[in-house]
Amino acid sequence: MKRISPWFFCVWFVSTPALAGEAADERAHSWHRWRGPLANGVAPYGNPPVEWDEQTNIKWKVEIPGLGNSTPIIWNNQIFILTAIKTDRTAEATAQTASKPTEQQQEREAAPPERRSTEREADRPEGASDEPRRRSRRRRGGRRRRGPPPKNIYQFVVMSIDRATGNVNWKRTANEQVPHEGFRQGDNSFASGSPTTDGRYLYASFGSYGIYCYDLEGEPIWQRDLGDMRTRNSFGEGASPTLHGDRLIVNWDHEGDSFIVSLDAKTGDTRWKVSRDEPSSWATPLVIEHQERTQVIVNGTNRVRSYDLANGEVIWECGGQTVNVIPTPVASDGIVVCMTGFRGSAIFAIPLDATGDLTGSDKLAWYHDGTTPYRPGSPYTPSPLLDGNLLYFLKSNNPIVSCLMFKSGEVVFDNQRLQGLRGVYASPVAAAEHIYIVGRNGTTAVLKRGDQFELLATNVLDDPIDASPAVVGNELFLRSKQQLYCIASE
Repeated sequence: MKRISPWFFCVWFVSTPALAGEAADERAHSWHRWRGPLANGVAPYGNPPVEWDEQTNIKWKVEIPGLGNSTPIIWNNQIFILTAIKTDRTAEATAQTASKPTEQQQEREAAPPERRSTEREADRPEGASDEPRRRSRRRRGGRRRRGPPPKNIYQFVVMSIDRATGNVNWKRTANEQVPHEGFRQGDNSFASGSPTTDGRYLYASFGSYGIYCYDLEGEPIWQRDLGDMRTRNSFGEGASPTLHGDRLIVNWDHEGDSFIVSLDAKTGDTRWKVSRDEPSSWATPLVIEHQERTQVIVNGTNRVRSYDLANGEVIWECGGQTVNVIPTPVASDGIVVCMTGFRGSAIFAIPLDATGDLTGSDKLAWYHDGTTPYRPGSPYTPSPLLDGNLLYFLKSNNPIVSCLMFKSGEVVFDNQRLQGLRGVYASPVAAAEHIYIVGRNGTTAVLKRGDQFELLATNVLDDPIDASPAVVGNELFLRSKQQLYCIASE
């Protein structure tokens, strides 16, 4: 299907995605993508309540069918949310285990036999070879045992919800199929990537189950099938697509031939596709304009890399991260900070004007890892929050928060435990004078913004929460396992 159809705010105009004119104002007052309007977790015009519970400051809550860990995004009066609904229907055994062919595989099968070998070589992403696949297989110790694939058909659903009332505006089933592999129960879902919008079109990724573009009335514009991911230990998928101008960037790191692809946002056609020597990651790309060049920065187990948005060429790269990379980088004032925290800890601050291989070099702005005196408790799943010159982050998936000076890496406060929270998958956000950190048990800690650790409130809801919060105006949106909450002062 294809058819063409307040005080801190000023510091973000240097190295963050460009905001200009009326469109910039709309974006700044929205939460139109993963990590919010400034791609750092800050809502520049947000001012939601500090305290709430199931009986207090709940404007509305609505049950969301199925399961999804993706963050809701908001544009004007619409909330967009993804979910995957397990049906009672099953498919034949062959359909349960067979991987659907990619577009390129379909084209090869239709080609004469004598052309298939040459086309297979030509279809490789730029710079691809057999060696990355062999190295990845050796690094991971060969194939790992996987659980049985799902047997039931799932509906992959995109929903629009009225921000004022919680009523459903429209609901579209993007795809129906039996997933080729499962996910880690209790930790993931088939709808964990967050959608994004430019105010005209909505872009939703279900990963292996399709990339979809709709207008804001729910009319389909185009769709793409990029193939099947095979994630480490069948953990499941989770990276969100990133929209910048007329490009939609999708990162595809898995236990196969990994790549990053730039799609034409109007048509879904491939603009460029580059191979990545990376195992599974759940890293959402960050797009940054710096010195008249637009960089696509993607975290990874082997290396964090910066690609030129125009053509996919690698601008710089840096090794030293840990495995199972998830946190999205944050950037400001000519520096990008990348961090990982599973089976180790690493935080790297990289100048955006760098070029080449920076691994172990003195070109880094600063770094903290196992070789430095300060050994940070950096995050496994949650992305960091960058608020002015203060960089807040969690320790692994624990309710333990630290803060560094962004430009220097100097420690502001370290390893402060948040009582009442049990585990943290959601990424922290900031609005007005407050920081919101949501625990997996549905409890939210509210801190005072600034360079002193001060806990203001601990708010309890009845349903577990893994999805990151979103803030627009005086409203905080929390997606729990079964509900979507709109929290606002009564």
